[in-house]
Amino acid sequence: MISTTDLSKAYGGRVLFENVSLQLNPGNRYGLVGANGSGKSTFLRILAGDEEATTGEVRIARGARLGVLRQDRFLADDEIILELAMKGDRIVYDSLAEQRALVASDHPDAHRLADLEDRIVAHDGYTLEARTSRVLEGLGIPTANHRLPLSTLSGGFKLRVLLAQVLMAGADLLLLDEPTNHLDILSIRWLEKFLADYNGCAVVISHDQRFLDNVTSHTLDVDYRTLTVYTGAYSAFAKEKIAVRERKETEIERAEDEIARKRAFVERFGAKATKASQAQSRLRQIEKIEVAELIPSSRRSPLLRFEPERPSGREVLEIEKLSKSYGEKRVLTDVSLVVRRGERVAIIGPNGLGKSTLLKIIVEDLAADTGKLRWGHEARVGYFPQDHREVLVDPNTTPLETLWAAYPGETTTFVRTQLGRVLFSGEDVEKRIGALSGGENARLIFALISARRPNVMVLDEPTNHLDIEAIDALVAALTSYTGTVIFVSHDRWFVSALATRIIELRPEGPRDFSGSYADYVARCGDDHLDADAVAQRARAASRQERDSGEEVKGRDDWAEQKRKKNRRAKLPAERDRVLAAIEAAEARGRQIEELYCTPGFFETTGKVEVDALEREKVELGPRIEALMAEWEAIEAELAAQES
Repeated sequence: MISTTDLSKAYGGRVLFENVSLQLNPGNRYGLVGANGSGKSTFLRILAGDEEATTGEVRIARGARLGVLRQDRFLADDEIILELAMKGDRIVYDSLAEQRALVASDHPDAHRLADLEDRIVAHDGYTLEARTSRVLEGLGIPTANHRLPLSTLSGGFKLRVLLAQVLMAGADLLLLDEPTNHLDILSIRWLEKFLADYNGCAVVISHDQRFLDNVTSHTLDVDYRTLTVYTGAYSAFAKEKIAVRERKETEIERAEDEIARKRAFVERFGAKATKASQAQSRLRQIEKIEVAELIPSSRRSPLLRFEPERPSGREVLEIEKLSKSYGEKRVLTDVSLVVRRGERVAIIGPNGLGKSTLLKIIVEDLAADTGKLRWGHEARVGYFPQDHREVLVDPNTTPLETLWAAYPGETTTFVRTQLGRVLFSGEDVEKRIGALSGGENARLIFALISARRPNVMVLDEPTNHLDIEAIDALVAALTSYTGTVIFVSHDRWFVSALATRIIELRPEGPRDFSGSYADYVARCGDDHLDADAVAQRARAASRQERDSGEEVKGRDDWAEQKRKKNRRAKLPAERDRVLAAIEAAEARGRQIEELYCTPGFFETTGKVEVDALEREKVELGPRIEALMAEWEAIEAELAAQES
């Protein structure tokens, strides 16, 4: 399908990759991974013909059609959404347009019409509009909007139209740069299925580990100034890469040990006549031993750390009956919740249900229509917005100037050290904010949050634009953070790794669950971030809106009665489960305290284990409080039903 021979790319003295020779085959889906700035997008642009390689060549099978999603391409606002997406299949779209023009003319060319008819039929052209509508629907753009101008959509939805155009291209080779950006969970799931059924060759850049695991059959790793192909999706690749590196390090260590032993023999016996020939033999053996050069990895992890200046009160945030509308569109209705110190609350749900709106109201960047919001005692908030320009407002300042303003009175060396922790070094600290990449912007905002030393962090899609190493570092930093975290994310791995409480925003109202995301899935029976059940519910809700009449209402009433009956039957078991969880958590807390009191514990126990126990002890408090609240709610529900 596509191959490269001795491909290299360098900018001045900086080599991204060199001597890359590989073959990408039909039916395979390659995840292109690597650190930010390592050359992933550059390699994709070279494959697409948008950029020249320094040396080497790219060969694409004769007649193969390319579909390329470019992050820096935009569409015309005045064009119709459906028409724009249909233009992805250029052969069919142009043929249909020419056919319509010929039919409308006074003297149509019959031979040309026949040629066009053959071409349209051969490419299934008469189904183009229907196929395009299905793709737009799958990407979250409803049918009612398909014949509206692109200008009616927000920036994120415009990029979905661009993605739809690429997917409609009928391409033999798909090159997709961050296709999940600005997609919600339902759209990501739809895209996963589309790519899983795709028969051509696909190369996909993504930092979403779950997406890569669900989609890719191979992994292309950009590191060590080359590209290496691994069989398997991201999780398998990550383990194999570590194993390969360890084997190489072991081989080099053995070779160096062998050289050292032979050299020691030469130095000890080289001057003795009886050993001279043996010493010369050792020298010749040393010359034949090859010690491979171990090129350093381009992957770098920021050193993120968040330490509150002081603890907040026990109840960090209280929201009561909060509602918000934009014109006639209601996005939040009677949202009530209490967030307690130490919780890591994930707010999830499809786009359009007010997740980012809720965060903006929480940080008081936006006013609610109705309801109350109260911050607890000593709450000090750090905010990471989805739009970085809300924090980095002046594009002409530099990272050094920006962070220096957050550390008044500190030295240049101190501020440069803080920037170095988030991977700004050398001339990077003097770059204009407006010239920074999305990942650089995100790391700079985290440095600003760290300087503020908040005890509450409100994060809106914090993993957007971060590479996998930075996401791992962020999870580690937030896991050890002793404050409270409230966050929105569509990254399923990130939510699974971090959340201790789930708030799912739904059209019928929020669902509040105390526990990890895995606990939430096991308890609720469906996975909002990765399940067909959500799409089925959405379709069922859409059908229900179209239906009318007493028959439907009767079925709904019966279903509601059945739901309540099932709920009554389950409540005692749920109460017992929660009480058992409370007892287990309290017992674990006592067990940790007993360990602390064991003579010589701190002298004989490693720091890593002590730190892990301390984190666990800190997390037990909010978990017990949340479980107590859940138990009280169940008891109240039981009492209400009995009365």
